[in-house]
Amino acid sequence: MSRHQPTDAVRLSIDEARQLGEAALKRIGYAPNEAQVICAHLIDAACCGYPFAGLPRILEIADDPRTHEPRRPIKVDRETPVSLLIDGGNHIGYYAVYEATKMAIAKAKQSGIALVGLYNTALSGRNTHYLELVARENLVGMLFSSGWPVVAPEGGMLAMLGTNPIAVAVPTNNDPLIFDMGTAAIMRGELALRSRLNEPLPEGVAIDASGMPTQDPHLALKGCILPFGGLDSYKGYGLSLMIQALTLLAGASLPRGRVQDYGHLFVVFQPGLLVPEEKFKQDIEELIAKIKATPRRPGVAEIRIPSERSFRERKVAMRDGILVDRKVVEGLNTIAAGGKVH
Repeated sequence: MSRHQPTDAVRLSIDEARQLGEAALKRIGYAPNEAQVICAHLIDAACCGYPFAGLPRILEIADDPRTHEPRRPIKVDRETPVSLLIDGGNHIGYYAVYEATKMAIAKAKQSGIALVGLYNTALSGRNTHYLELVARENLVGMLFSSGWPVVAPEGGMLAMLGTNPIAVAVPTNNDPLIFDMGTAAIMRGELALRSRLNEPLPEGVAIDASGMPTQDPHLALKGCILPFGGLDSYKGYGLSLMIQALTLLAGASLPRGRVQDYGHLFVVFQPGLLVPEEKFKQDIEELIAKIKATPRRPGVAEIRIPSERSFRERKVAMRDGILVDRKVVEGLNTIAAGGKVH
């Protein structure tokens, strides 16, 4: 995942960021408990080293038409001893996926395994956030998510796929091991932020409406994001397509009849179904130790494992606060005061 770093930033303590974010969210119509859940996710994203996935997302939430459409209670449409199909009620994903995560954990603890599908929701943030909750309950988790089309298939010049992340988490006796990747060359949230701040895109992540590569975020918004790997990535495209297919099992097409829509499919289970839980954790820790002890190429300081950098940065940010683009802070203050951001 590309990580936009603020160039003109304000440092906020965690409490200041929370107060500002929750005030803005409540002003645009979220209940206090919803604002708390959403803001906790956004601040955690920033703490983990993804500023674009933090408080700037509130500006996109405020602009999204679905934010102002009616919301209904989240409800279970279908349930078996090992599965749930959940209607998100048009709640924002930051809240609906959080609620689905809690249900998946409870179902897996009860039955050993849980297949959980969630539909009728959008804008859900980092899947790592949800799977960390799963892994810290000593469960293995996988999460496949699809979205509204913003990504072109290999060789195409029209958006046909979402950014479609896949994430996997396993428990250890320390921090969980989590891998989370979008199948797009850049995430839609970062593209939107760069457009708002008039900052260029990295090379090879987007095309304009005529199908030509572009680093102009405004032209990219009128064109398409590319699959990860760029113009000729059959791997990124193929993985994205399969995730889009899997989320149809989660009900992605149910709200509007579109096979290219938002959906989330959880697979959560107890490792003890297959091998003793403690043996599994010990094996994972041995595997990590061996990977980190690999002889390094010249100039390489260390071999990191997925999620290690984020956990380190989170500890520092919880103490020192987070950097937020000055324009984003100004926009959130405007929203919190009842104004509109243009």
